[in-house]
Amino acid sequence: MSTPLVEARGITKRYGPTTALYDGRLTVFPGESHALVGRNGAGKSTLVNILTGLQPADEGTVRFDGEPAPPLADRDAWRRKVACVYQKPTLVPEMTVAENLFLAEIHAATSKRLGVKGVKGVRGGRGSGGCPPDGHSINRQPVRRGFISWRTLRSEAAALLDTWDVRVDPEARTADLKVEDRQMVEIARALSFGARFIVLDEPTAQLDNREIERLFVRMRALQDSGVTFLFISHHLQEVYEVCQTVTVLRDARWITTAPVTELPRQALVEAMAGESIDTIAEQAVAPGDVDHDAPVLLEARGLTSPAYQNIDLTVRRGEVVGLAGISGSGKIELAESFTGLHTPTGGTARLDGARLPFGDVQAALKAGVGCVPRDRHEQGLVAGLSIGDNATMSVLNRLGRYGFVGTGSKRRFATALIDRLDIHTEGPDQPVSDLSGGNAQKVVMARALASDPTFLVLINPTAGVDVKSKESLLARMDSAREDGTAVLVVSDELDDLRRCDRVLVLFHGRVVAEHPAGWRDHELIASIEGVDHG
Repeated sequence: MSTPLVEARGITKRYGPTTALYDGRLTVFPGESHALVGRNGAGKSTLVNILTGLQPADEGTVRFDGEPAPPLADRDAWRRKVACVYQKPTLVPEMTVAENLFLAEIHAATSKRLGVKGVKGVRGGRGSGGCPPDGHSINRQPVRRGFISWRTLRSEAAALLDTWDVRVDPEARTADLKVEDRQMVEIARALSFGARFIVLDEPTAQLDNREIERLFVRMRALQDSGVTFLFISHHLQEVYEVCQTVTVLRDARWITTAPVTELPRQALVEAMAGESIDTIAEQAVAPGDVDHDAPVLLEARGLTSPAYQNIDLTVRRGEVVGLAGISGSGKIELAESFTGLHTPTGGTARLDGARLPFGDVQAALKAGVGCVPRDRHEQGLVAGLSIGDNATMSVLNRLGRYGFVGTGSKRRFATALIDRLDIHTEGPDQPVSDLSGGNAQKVVMARALASDPTFLVLINPTAGVDVKSKESLLARMDSAREDGTAVLVVSDELDDLRRCDRVLVLFHGRVVAEHPAGWRDHELIASIEGVDHG
């Protein structure tokens, strides 16, 4: 057996009285794709932070190619060893691909703050208080006579992209790229530093099936070129498709490492959850029979926009309707229109008999629409606020009078939501940024349910959460159904759609199929992929 490319032994990390990881272990060999799986809060992020040199371990060792890891302060040495492509992009959206490729390391929080003004200091040194001599660079941009050579920058960027077969225009604005292309640009930037160990943190969370397959093809090609991956995902089927080895963490401890061919899916789930699949399934609430005599709560007729055409849709009281389709099918834009985020160019919608307002989120909320948005990081949570603030911001008018919010009322209301959603937290005053992905998603769901909506829109409701959290979130959807709420679910996850009373499939902006409950996977996938229609 060759020397491990990365080896972590006995890794322990504590934050005050909390042990985030105890006796963490990981051994990754050159050229493999190694999966790291576990429920939210299992210790994955902590281990990645230590493997990438962002935090020191309290105990244990990390080695690369048999040599001790660099000192934490030596960021250049770490960049030559390892890089992480995070679920939240770290590219600066207003800069071009070429400019991003030659920036030094930027973390997600920094890139979100930076706009064109924020990066002028690295554009030719303007406002930087001086220019570097020839042969040096601001970040890593090629410099000539004290100024960035933009022609050289573009040509070197094109050469770098070509080396790793990343088919992206180096002069394209990064914000205009597809998610999969942004990920490949981040991988190319990491490889340009010399790193051959890339951590992919939930890389498929925002991709549809075709984009996921393209990502996997690129991963396999990079593996053939000597790149090694640590693949973090809650989608276990992907682990079996793209990885050779899997390591499981649970409750902040290492559980097992095994070849994926020797660990059946049931055994993998049990290792992650500490419970059998049967036990987890018993905790789920099965969908009931649809009452076809129940009143129609949502009725849309002829809805049209640049993303979808002539959509007719009804959802009855206590009915859960799914929307499925590939990226670009119009399913997300349609769902977001009901929440007030978009204004259709034609058609109407009525909710509980009243005309549903478009293009006004507050008006939609007042009309009875609750929403779990597509991306909890960008649209669902305010990271600087507490759990209580995030969970109650849609119902502040109920918690006080004359524009003043009662602190006690808000705290009691938030505590009730925390109990209702089983959010694992120290209390409503804890920063929401401290939560694991599953608990953070529960906060988003809590806010959607706080207003007792007539119509609940769920977009990717279980994205980036573990098996246990997924069942908890879907159970809340079932509870809303039992309460008589009309529910619309948009998801690429078949497990989410399986809970629906029927699923509508959009293709190029039109409804092309409807599948009642009990559909088979291959039937729905054929509709989504356009196999069974012209």
